[in-house]
Order: sequence, then C-alpha cells, then structure tokens
Amino acid sequence: VAIITLETFAGMWINAFILCVLCIGWVKKKSLNSSEKILLLVGCSRFCFLCFSWVYCSLSITYPNYIYVQLTFQLIIFFQSFFNCSNLWFSACLCVFYCIKIANFRNSFVLYLKVKIDRIVPWLLLGSVLSALAIGTFAYDIADTKLGNNRNSTRHGNFSKVIGKMDENFFQMYFIYVFGFVTSFTAVICSAFLLLFSLWRHKCKMQKNSMNSLSMDAHIKAMKSILSFFIMYTINFLFLMLSLIPSTKEENYMAFLSLIFLYAFPGVHSLILIFSNPKMEKTLLRILSCVKCKDCFR
Repeated sequence: VAIITLETFAGMWINAFILCVLCIGWVKKKSLNSSEKILLLVGCSRFCFLCFSWVYCSLSITYPNYIYVQLTFQLIIFFQSFFNCSNLWFSACLCVFYCIKIANFRNSFVLYLKVKIDRIVPWLLLGSVLSALAIGTFAYDIADTKLGNNRNSTRHGNFSKVIGKMDENFFQMYFIYVFGFVTSFTAVICSAFLLLFSLWRHKCKMQKNSMNSLSMDAHIKAMKSILSFFIMYTINFLFLMLSLIPSTKEENYMAFLSLIFLYAFPGVHSLILIFSNPKMEKTLLRILSCVKCKDCFR
C-alpha cells in the first residue's frame, strides 16, 4: 500500500502539472489546438483514474468494511472503469492524431483526414467518452449484482470471503477491460507501423536528393513518442493479462509486480509526454530550476 501510494501521488502530481500548463495556456490564448485538447483529456482521465484506483486498492486491503458496502463499491468500480477506459482511448487518439498529422502518404483518404483532422478529433473524443461510459455502466451493473449476491456474507462480517468471491466473479468485467485495451492497442500498433513506414520512405527520398528536412525531425520526434507509448502499452498489456490468471494471484510477487507497473504507467508515460512537448518541458525545467535556486539560497 505504501509503494502504490507513492506511485499514485507521483502520477497525480505529474498529470496535474499537465492540466495546469494546458489550462493556463487555454486562458491566455482563449483556445486549444487538437493535440492540446487530447492531452488535456488524457491528463484529466489519468489523474481521476489514479485517484479512484488508489481509494479502491488501499481500502480493499486495509479497511474492506468501508468499501464493500452498497453503492460505495459500485460507484468506485464505475468511475475506475470509466476513467481507465477513457485514458486508454484518449491515448490511442493522440497516437492516431500524430500519425495522420505527420505521416506522408498520397492516398486520397489520408489527405482528406489530414485536412479534416481538427474537425474529426472532437468526434473521436466524444466516441471515446461514450464507449468508456458504456463500459463503466456495465461494470457498475456487474458490481451491483455480485455485491447483492454476497450481501449475506457482508452482514456477518466475512469480508475476506467476499473479496475472494469478487475476484472469482469479476472475470466478465476484466474481459471488458481487455476488449477496450485491445481496441486502443490496435490503434497504437497501426499508428506506429504507418508512421514508421512513412519515416522510412521519407528518409530514402531525402537520401536520394541529399537533403535534410524539417519533416524528418517531426517524424523522429513523433516516432519516439509513439514507440515509447507502444513499449509501455505492451508491458502494461502483459501485466494486465497476468493479473487475470488465477494462478498468478496466488503468487504474491507476481501480483505485487503487476500492481506496481499498472499504477506506474499513467505517471511514467505522462512524464514522457511532458518531455516530448517543448512548451511543457521548458515550463517544468524552469520550475525545477527555481526550486533548486531557492534551496541553494536557504
């Protein structure tokens, strides 16, 4: 619980920094571009997901009698599912946006997407929210059903039995998690593949002409961001699959490693997003330098 708490609060501070920088820029410019809109929703969904996940994890271990009660448990499961799925799909939308905006293809459909991408982004985000809302509602229904079936156990104070039954009966909800995860993961894989192919073609073209291009730098920066996300997504997916296997739950070290990475992912990847964004990177370095100067002065 102590380690998960440290990871959670670190991730919340990182995502809160993203939200603050974007909101301050929104107030100054009175507008946000498409990538900033996606980043704003990514930071918000990750902040809320970490908050509800920490409440669920810490209370289910230390004070289960405060969480496995009517309405409290269902609401925590609903919000945790909603923000987790919205986080995954908002992140996938960011990868798709980078791919469409930067990749060089002469296909008429891709060119149409390039022109209309700023109008498509709000619809993608709305679809992500509605899909996450549907999954959250489904998770709420499962939690309500299972808690109602185990109400007699909670009345007698047998919370350990209730927790065991919850883990056994929640395979349906985990399956929905995997479905949403695989959908967003497929979008990330396709974006990474298309962007890598576009980078390879562009590099060959530049070598033939013996020229350097700003488009090459944009390709490389986007590729680093998407590849880092792809690698972390893959590891996150493996740990999520391991957490669904009943035999791994009995092994404390595997369950411990799964929890550590699943709670570290929202903070670590948000930190990568900060350093891949020049504006956020400068703001963060300026804040850190000011803190360092004050400490030295003291």
